Amino acid sequence: MLELNQSIKKILVCLGLFQALSNPEVCGQNIKLRGKIDFYSKAPQEEIKAISDKLNGLINLHENSFAFVVDINSFDGFNNPLQKIHFNENYMESGLYPQARFYGKIIDQINYDLIEDETIRVKGNFDIHGVVQERIISVRITRKNRLLHFESEFFLSLEDFKISVPRIVHQKLSTEIKVHVKGRFTK
Repeated sequence: MLELNQSIKKILVCLGLFQALSNPEVCGQNIKLRGKIDFYSKAPQEEIKAISDKLNGLINLHENSFAFVVDINSFDGFNNPLQKIHFNENYMESGLYPQARFYGKIIDQINYDLIEDETIRVKGNFDIHGVVQERIISVRITRKNRLLHFESEFFLSLEDFKISVPRIVHQKLSTEIKVHVKGRFTK
C-alpha cells in the first residue's frame, strides 16, 4: 500500500509539473528550463539529423523533481521534406503521440547558487511513442555569464519504444538514436 501511495504521489507531482509547463504564470519554487534537442541516426546508407528548439522544462526545488516536454512535430532539419513526413507519420505517429516527455527526480544534491561546472545524475521516465521507459542519465550543468546551462547526451533504442522500422529501410535508419539536449535555466 505504501508503494502505491508513493507511485500516486510521483504521478501527481509530474502532472503538476506538466500543468505548470503550459502555464507561464507558475513560478514559485519552480525553475523554468528552455532548450534544444537534436537526434542523430547513422546507418550504413544514410545519416539523419533533426533538431527542435521547442524543449521546455521545469525543476521543482522542493521535490527535487523535473519534467521536460517537446512537441514531436517541432523537429526540423531532415535531409528532405519526405523524411520529416515519414518521421511524423510512420515512425513517431505524432498524430497519436504528439509529445515526448522526460520526468523524474534529481539523484544528486545540488546547490544552484554555487554551481560552476558540475555533472549530476537524474533518474526519470521517458514517455515516447506511448511507451514509458526508466533511465538514469548524466547532465552537465555550467554557469556562463551568471546563467546556468545544462547539457546531456545519451542513446535511445527504437525497439524500447516500439518504433517499428520496415525491413526495406534498415540500411537507412539506425536502431540506436543519439540524442543531445542543451539549454539554460530561465526565470
